[in-house]
Amino acid sequence: MAIPEQFIDELVARTDIADVVGSYVALTPKGGSLWGCCPFHNEKTPSFHVVPERQIYKCFGCGKGGGVISFIMEMENLPFLDAVKLLAKRAGLEVPETGENEAYRQKRARLLALSKETARFYHSCLKGPQGAAVRDYIAQRQISPRFATRFGLGAAPDQWDALIRAMTEKGYAKSELIDAGLAVASKNGGLYDKFRGRLMLPVIDVRGDVVGFTSRILPGLEGAKYLNSPETILFKKSRLIYALNLAKNTKRPNLILVEGNIDVITLHQAGFDNVVATMGTALTEEHARILARYTKELVLCYDNDAAGKQSTDRVLNILKNADLSVRVLQLPNAFDGQGHPIKQDPDDFIKKFGPAAFEKCLNGSAGQNDYRLDSLQARHDLSTEEGRMAYLKDAVATVAALQSPIERELYGNKAAAAAGLSGAAFAQEVARYRKDKAWRAKKAQDRRDLTPAAQLQPQARELRYENLRSARAEEGVIRLVLLEPALLDRLDGLGPESFSSPLLAKLLVLLRQRHSQGLSLQPGALSGTLSPEEMSHLAGILEQPQSRANSNQALHDYLDIIKTEAAKRGGAGQDPLMAVRDKLREKKSYGGQPHE
Repeated sequence: MAIPEQFIDELVARTDIADVVGSYVALTPKGGSLWGCCPFHNEKTPSFHVVPERQIYKCFGCGKGGGVISFIMEMENLPFLDAVKLLAKRAGLEVPETGENEAYRQKRARLLALSKETARFYHSCLKGPQGAAVRDYIAQRQISPRFATRFGLGAAPDQWDALIRAMTEKGYAKSELIDAGLAVASKNGGLYDKFRGRLMLPVIDVRGDVVGFTSRILPGLEGAKYLNSPETILFKKSRLIYALNLAKNTKRPNLILVEGNIDVITLHQAGFDNVVATMGTALTEEHARILARYTKELVLCYDNDAAGKQSTDRVLNILKNADLSVRVLQLPNAFDGQGHPIKQDPDDFIKKFGPAAFEKCLNGSAGQNDYRLDSLQARHDLSTEEGRMAYLKDAVATVAALQSPIERELYGNKAAAAAGLSGAAFAQEVARYRKDKAWRAKKAQDRRDLTPAAQLQPQARELRYENLRSARAEEGVIRLVLLEPALLDRLDGLGPESFSSPLLAKLLVLLRQRHSQGLSLQPGALSGTLSPEEMSHLAGILEQPQSRANSNQALHDYLDIIKTEAAKRGGAGQDPLMAVRDKLREKKSYGGQPHE
């Protein structure tokens, strides 16, 4: 590693994981651990916990785990070096940078500077002769010069290499243009601009850095309507939210999520500075977690056509367990001259009816449960028996999914009234539905419990064990030496080739090296060497119980299993009958943990 290991050790030693995690997650003490709802996946029942004694975190729901550095890497979407910097600043330490990490930092800084220069180039093109067509389009969309500047709008010249020439003149290499997603290598070895003849919208992250671009083709030209930067070390669209850098400073009590970037600009111009959008991709759980850091209420305002309503339903399913209050703003239907319904998005609505009308719709936006039931009513003909039965079936499933008994009663009565049914009868159906669903979930869990071997495997497929009995003993060795590093001195006769799991062999070598160099064996200090999946699995190993009272005997038992299984893999002269007996014993024990 480029950063001295001694510095990482000091940083981890001076950083309490409970304090760090507690600044993001509400933690409650229970059974020697701290428990809370996982910040990495949506849940209502806490399955995420922190073990201060071992300085690790682990979620039993999504499987993520590790030490304090890996937590910051996951939580803030940061590479290792930047996570170390953040924690070092928190601890009042200065990071000594050299070597590979310094090279990565310099590369990232160069790409950020290139992206910023590119945004300036496109903005200058917008003001010049080559930006006339884009200026006309911006005027057509009724975006004022002030807001064109606020959002950094620009024009990509309709030329093959305008940006390449401009940036190479400023000293940027063509390889950097490719790495930033601004240029594309052709099959014949040439290079051309990725964006040409387009309205350019820079994407700025919450730290204020230009990390990529989204663009719109001009009317009359051929090509994709919208085109984003490709995935780069800067641009991760699954974690980026357009205009959040501006909306995070709003004084309004919520954020409004719309579908299009132009919708965002139009609404900001109309006085709604709390509007954001995803980057040309569907909302993900990761987006939901990011939004929850900046608001307690999210208002969905998608297009009012069938596709927009389908998107709203899908997003509500993603947000149902998010730590957010969710409302839905349904724009009124619009009709053409023949009375046919036409699509209406926020941009259209503002231009036709003005900010005051949008504010009125915003104030009247429905809670997500009201919206769901209203949508069900619109889908079914409640004037027929068949329609009512179909509506009730869907409504029971919708109400049964609500966690709060008060909500179930409130919305259950509303659904029952719409179908002409008594609230008591509807409540009975909801109770029966929940009981049946719980029974089916228990049966599924029972089936999983009958195959414990599968439960003992690492979640990441690439880390799966080939020899479960040996791997469980190998886990025991790793767990013991992490709890009592002095036990490493008793492993002189054990080489990594005796381990059946490549990951556990890697851990053995790593721990030996660190121990011989006098470095810390704290799990949190290993984040720079192990992948997120490996760190999560290591946290899972440390979660398992291990008594220190008989650690010497336990280590002896683990080593005996490992050596026996290693000899079997050698296969020389093994009695076939004995092999069958050993296999049966493995299936029964699944690598049972001795002396735990």
